[in-house]
Amino acid sequence: MPMPPPKASTESLRDRQVLHEMGQIVRALEQQGPQRVDDLARLVGAAYWERGRSQRALSLAVADGWVVKGPADRLQTV
Repeated sequence: MPMPPPKASTESLRDRQVLHEMGQIVRALEQQGPQRVDDLARLVGAAYWERGRSQRALSLAVADGWVVKGPADRLQTV
């Protein structure tokens, strides 16, 4: 029985770039303290990221437990 063809991309949903972006988010929160989403986006320069990447990186950071929502809806590291 033949093997199925390889996937179109060898990168998974969590490519290296998103891991880098998640790290930027965590470092910004560690250095600057808890932030609102808009302020965090400004700190990491998300305006220069490809559309939707900052929200994706933030969602993954929250899902992985690197970032949590604290008092007053401010994001912070664990």
